[in-house]
Amino acid sequence: MSGFFEGRQLFIASMHQKEQVLQPLLEAGLKVNVAVADGLNTDLLGTFSGEVARIADPLTTARKKCELAMELTGCDLVLASEGSFGAHPAAFFLPANEEWLLLLDRKNGLEIHTRHLSTATNFAGQEFSNLEELEAFASRVGFPSHGLILRRSKDNPEGILKGITDPDQLRTAAQRFLETQSSGFVETDMRAMFNPSRMQVIQETAQLLIQKLNSCCPSCQLPGFAVTAAESGLPCSLCGTPSSTALAHLLVCSHCQHQEKVLFPHGKKTEDPQYCQVCNP
Repeated sequence: MSGFFEGRQLFIASMHQKEQVLQPLLEAGLKVNVAVADGLNTDLLGTFSGEVARIADPLTTARKKCELAMELTGCDLVLASEGSFGAHPAAFFLPANEEWLLLLDRKNGLEIHTRHLSTATNFAGQEFSNLEELEAFASRVGFPSHGLILRRSKDNPEGILKGITDPDQLRTAAQRFLETQSSGFVETDMRAMFNPSRMQVIQETAQLLIQKLNSCCPSCQLPGFAVTAAESGLPCSLCGTPSSTALAHLLVCSHCQHQEKVLFPHGKKTEDPQYCQVCNP
C-alpha cells in the first residue's frame, strides 16, 4: 500500500542542504510536499569538527532534531538524518560512513528509521608540516569538490577554518599557520553540503527508507513493514549443503510487531556450487 503520506506537508530537519538529495526522492516516493525547517540549528546537538560534542547516539540525536523542527514549524511530519564516521566495524582498516534517517509522524504515532553503512567515504585527517604534504592530502580526498577543514592541531578548535573549497584559500590559510608554528592539521569536512560522497550515501539511505515507508503491515496496515533479519541456509544445487546465502527473510512491523517469514527472498531455491563451502572450499 503506497500513498499513506500523500498530500501531507513534510519538513526536513537540516541546516546542511540535505534537501538537495532528499526533497526530490521524498516528493516522488511518498507524494508529500517537502520544505526545510529554516532557522533550525542542528549544530547545537553536535558537530563533526568537535566544537560541540554529540552526547547521544545517532538515532536519539535524529529524534531530537525532528522534535526541534516540530516545535519550530508546528508540522507533525518531520524527517531528520544523522551521520557518523570512523573505522568500519568489520574491516577496521577501512573508513566508513554510517547514516541514519528517521521519519517522525506525530499524527499517526509513528517513528520509522533506517540505517545504512557505506565505505564510500573520504573521511580522513592528518598533520602537515609543509604545503606539499597538505596538497597531497587534498588531492587524495577529492579536494576541491570535497571541502576541507584546517586547524592548528587535531584537538584544538581555536582558529578553525571550515568549508574550504578554494585552493588559494587553502594555501594562504595553511601558510599562515606554518609561519607561527611547525605544523597544522587538515581534515575532511563531513558536513553534507561540503561532501558529495556523504550526500550520495544520504541519498542511498533515503531510498531504503522510502521502500520501508511504502511497505505496509498486512496486520495493522501501517507503514514500516520491513526485513529485520536474514536466515542463511539456501542449499547448494549440487550437494544440498546449506550455504551462507539467505534462505529466508524475517519481516517485522515497526508498529504492531507483526512478523512474517518469506522463503527464497532472492527468487531462487538453490545456490550455485561456486558459493558452497563443500563444493568450492
